[in-house]
Amino acid sequence: ERGINAEYGRMVPWYFSPYPQELCHLPVIYICEFCLKYLKSKNCLARHRMKCKLFHPPGNEIYRKQNISVFEIDGRKNKSYAQNLCLIAKLFLDHKTLYYDTDPFLFYVMTEFDQHGLHMVGYFSKEKESSEDYNVACILTLPCHQKKGYGRLLIEFSYLLSQVEGKLGSPEKPLSDLGLLSYRSYWSNAVLEGLIQFMDEPAPEKPPSLTIMELCDRLCMKKEDVISTLQHLSLIHYYKGQYVICLNNEILEQHRKSMSRKKVRIDGKFLRWQPKDWSKRGKW
Repeated sequence: ERGINAEYGRMVPWYFSPYPQELCHLPVIYICEFCLKYLKSKNCLARHRMKCKLFHPPGNEIYRKQNISVFEIDGRKNKSYAQNLCLIAKLFLDHKTLYYDTDPFLFYVMTEFDQHGLHMVGYFSKEKESSEDYNVACILTLPCHQKKGYGRLLIEFSYLLSQVEGKLGSPEKPLSDLGLLSYRSYWSNAVLEGLIQFMDEPAPEKPPSLTIMELCDRLCMKKEDVISTLQHLSLIHYYKGQYVICLNNEILEQHRKSMSRKKVRIDGKFLRWQPKDWSKRGKW
């Protein structure tokens, strides 16, 4: 059984990734978890770690709350790291094709801190200039960190960036099967939370109704994602010649139980980031 070893454990690949030919025949390749350099043996990795000065991803730390940090990495300035990150992602995403031309992309790597350093748990990438205002090009939680809530945190963070940019965001389509499940869960919770917040607003300040576009603006979500989520939750009904959104106590109770299990959330107060206008920055 072939696999990759990083210091935090062994992972078995799901798909082919174009690592150099001399490594492809090996049962295991070894990866430095901080710079993502790939090596052919455990001894090579040990020698590399004696020389490698990194204990966190390169780039700028733009978010830190408790033991969770996010680093922004420019695919042009940190090309080697970005390419190695794409090679790892290709092992677990069958539709991923990018792994060499990283210049047009920014990478947002989420880490978990302990006494040994800041360890990558997942990442997402986005285009510096997206004509469709996509806020995610590719997203991955490492298999050894899945089912811990990091996928939701990455999605939540991507929408926080969209909020700061003053844009409505959406991930590039098509989504993988796992990606669609993660986004469906996030969108469902976000839409319900937005509707509940609207209902809980004091009467003098609350407008008499909430339109789909107003809900989109509150959530920084594209219209098609909001509508598909409302349909998925069966919240849209036709009443007296118009479509209305109906919430019942059962849905509200399910949402409250779901959110009570999510102990860690992204907190915008801890973001230290300003969006760049890449159209004015020449060739990135």
